[in-house]
Amino acid sequence: METQNHSDMLAECGYAPVNGLEMYYEIYGSGQPLVLLHGNLSTIGTSFGQMIPLLAATRRVIAIEQQGHGHTADIDRPFSIGQWTQDTAALLRHLGIEQADFFGYSSGGGVAMEMALHSPDLVRKFVFAGGTSYSRDGFYPELLAGSQEMRPEDLDGSPFQQAYARVAPHPENWHQLVMKVAEMDRATVGWPSEVIASLQQPALLIIGDSDIVRPEHVVAMFRLLGGGVAGDLVGLPRSQLAILPGTTHVMLPDRAEWLSSMVLAFLDAPVENEQPDA
Repeated sequence: METQNHSDMLAECGYAPVNGLEMYYEIYGSGQPLVLLHGNLSTIGTSFGQMIPLLAATRRVIAIEQQGHGHTADIDRPFSIGQWTQDTAALLRHLGIEQADFFGYSSGGGVAMEMALHSPDLVRKFVFAGGTSYSRDGFYPELLAGSQEMRPEDLDGSPFQQAYARVAPHPENWHQLVMKVAEMDRATVGWPSEVIASLQQPALLIIGDSDIVRPEHVVAMFRLLGGGVAGDLVGLPRSQLAILPGTTHVMLPDRAEWLSSMVLAFLDAPVENEQPDA
């Protein structure tokens, strides 16, 4: 996992007033909008630093940092996927984005999926990569047990903490960030299976074969989204599934060329009944 400097590609960056936040964003490239949503404890760079040059070659990439993460200062408000979804939608309205594709890593994938549920007109397609799940029982039990015992100082010196220290307006709030993320994780229960099955937007689900979620859970999620069929007999489903070999959850963003090639191929394919650009 590596944070890279892409200032030579940066088209715009700044802060937008969003629901009491000054929410940070960066925009790269040109073309159809693609919104990047980072994972817990991450910055734009730690989740997407290696992929931005590949994605921005053909897309207008809009990368954001959620409440308390990266450049976006925290406020006195709990973290939640629902709140982050509202903040993301408000930021996109501020930027004049009427529809986009979404690529979320880890908890960012949960935000992308929640966006598809509650702002369907805004979401053309979405990618949920890493930790891809719709309920807590998708995670390995030993992971859930270990998270109960984690202390904020256990992550001191990690790449996440180092990236935060470089860009955060208040680097001394690192332990507070870790604690608020842990509280959010404990409070997040997920979505009922019938809600997942109601999604109409095409989705690409991606995990590493040694990710933090059980592969069978992600396959079940794929089936809820219309997958798990004999495509030669009935045609390809609207959603897709990829499992990257030899890849853990934290390693996933390092698979930049694999991920970018899969993501762009999925996003660039036309949606049924979609009118081509003039």
